[in-house]
Amino acid sequence: MDTLTPLETFYDQAKGATLPLPPELERLYGPLALPPRPAPILPVAPATVPGNAPAGSPGLQTSPYLFGNFVTTLDGVVALGGPGADGGGLISGFNKHDRMVMGLLRAVADAVIVGAGTLRSVPDHFWTARHIYPPLRAAYDALRSALGKPEPPLQVFVSARGELDPLLPVFQTGEVPVLIVTTSPGAERLHGLGMPDSVWIATSADARSVSAHEVLEAIAQVRQSDLLLLEGGPQLMGDFFAEKCLDELFLTLAPQVAGRDGTTERPGFVSGRRFAPEQPLWGELVSLKRGGSHLFLRYAFA
Repeated sequence: MDTLTPLETFYDQAKGATLPLPPELERLYGPLALPPRPAPILPVAPATVPGNAPAGSPGLQTSPYLFGNFVTTLDGVVALGGPGADGGGLISGFNKHDRMVMGLLRAVADAVIVGAGTLRSVPDHFWTARHIYPPLRAAYDALRSALGKPEPPLQVFVSARGELDPLLPVFQTGEVPVLIVTTSPGAERLHGLGMPDSVWIATSADARSVSAHEVLEAIAQVRQSDLLLLEGGPQLMGDFFAEKCLDELFLTLAPQVAGRDGTTERPGFVSGRRFAPEQPLWGELVSLKRGGSHLFLRYAFA
């Protein structure tokens, strides 16, 4: 049994079906509801996936519900910069409530989407619930079983240049299914580096960049997914916001001030894109919870 205290809920207007959380997770987080599935949509031209991946369903497909998760300081910093200082643990103070929530979101996701920079910042990581918060691994496993998801979530890494180390544990152990979405030059580099054959590689139509929609289509070619989790980094988050793919954002507000002095880059959770004042993106508050001095916010985006 975990020793965490339950999150205190101040506001919760989440719509949709309440998920069958095991008692321990419901005690800690409270009820978790996700909106009903949207109507089927016509798929865009998919990214190319080699023959080791099953073909996606033809015709109409259901648009997956995509939610992001980030932790930020009070002054909007999500990564401190510098060697060994880019992980979210330093931002949250390795807060247990934050890790519990991260585990919960991973436990319900069919796939977790991560940028190459995020992978490089935590090279030994696996984007699974049991990895981020082992004390609740039994409860997370029970939740995935109740949701009919016996396999770990698909690990999706986005890298335009294909600059990924094939010797990383997430690629070598076979513990989790892995998809890399890259460009044609990036795919050539990955094959040349000796990426294991068990790793699916999808290529974009553009030789220089990968769009958010192409990431979603590549996932659809590999695994039928209803719930997708985006864990950054800031560049990837900006792309998904810009292409209006993100439905919700779970944001942990950590009670520290990191500061900026210009010597290292300390981005917010969106980088490389500008929205305001021309086209500001406004979110609607869905939920507000507290764990100690950390706030757990949830916003919906049209």
